[in-house]
Amino acid sequence: MDTRYTLDARWRARGAVRPLLVAIIAIIILLAVAAWFLIIKPHRDVISADSTGRPSTPATSAEQTQPPPANVAAMDINQLLSGARNAMNEQRYLAPAGNNAFEFYLRVLEKDPGNQVASDALRETFPFAATSAEQAINSRAFDEAQRQIDLLAKADPTNFTLTILRSKLDAQRKTLDQQQQLALEQERAQQLASQRSAAEQAAAEQAAELEKARLAEQQAAQARAAQQASQQAARSAASSAATQPAAQSTATTTAAVLVRSATARYPTAAMRARQEGWVLVSFTVNVDGDTTDISVVDSQPRRVFDRAAIDAVERYHFEPATKNGVPVPTVTQQRIEFKL
Repeated sequence: MDTRYTLDARWRARGAVRPLLVAIIAIIILLAVAAWFLIIKPHRDVISADSTGRPSTPATSAEQTQPPPANVAAMDINQLLSGARNAMNEQRYLAPAGNNAFEFYLRVLEKDPGNQVASDALRETFPFAATSAEQAINSRAFDEAQRQIDLLAKADPTNFTLTILRSKLDAQRKTLDQQQQLALEQERAQQLASQRSAAEQAAAEQAAELEKARLAEQQAAQARAAQQASQQAARSAASSAATQPAAQSTATTTAAVLVRSATARYPTAAMRARQEGWVLVSFTVNVDGDTTDISVVDSQPRRVFDRAAIDAVERYHFEPATKNGVPVPTVTQQRIEFKL
């Protein structure tokens, strides 16, 4: 086969394809330009009055102005579309109630169910409006969020975003209920703890008052007993002096003198309890100067320091009392103090 003929045929085929390809590309470009000027641009002009288009995210509530509710029922379709455009420009998709883009467009569809501008605007604006409803949920404005979700449902009842928003609203409500319940329980626990602390403090104060009264009564009784003992001793001494012969009255006597004392051991339990007290001990000093017949006459508090006082007195040693130079046993008393 002649290769020159084959190459020549290929070049002719390529020359025929190129004008056809150029024509197809030109037709596509013309269709795109026509679609832009005849369909897309007019539709965008209806939805948004400015040429820059709608912002990708809704403005925060602090940036939005809150105009009063509009008389939607008395407005015609053109007024409703104009109000909707203004609301879109100000990003009032769902709020405030009675003056937002969705209510205007929904009213247009009530008057004109086939209105394509309102239908397309609701469909294209739905994601931004859903974001507005989600912000209301996050800020825990639950009633407002529910109103906005209901409004979205009127525009597109089958949209899956509604299920997500409702689930999130329910979850936030449950979380708030749990937090409020927890706060209430903590408040109740604090009140109970405060009441219990107040009751314990009152009981402690009452016990302290009773103990103080008991100690005062014991001290008074001890003072009366000591006075009575002193009076009895004085009477006995006077009686003895009166009955002794005159010869004996001239006899010389000396009292027992302590020559070695012993420190009383402080009871461990009393030391831990920070208790103080005293013990009045009676004992006999024999002719050897040792102590015998040791007994507790009185103590305060009772039986707390008795054993320690007796142990200490057992270790005492005296110079015995004498009568006419002869050692004689004598009975004496001593008060032992226990102080921290």
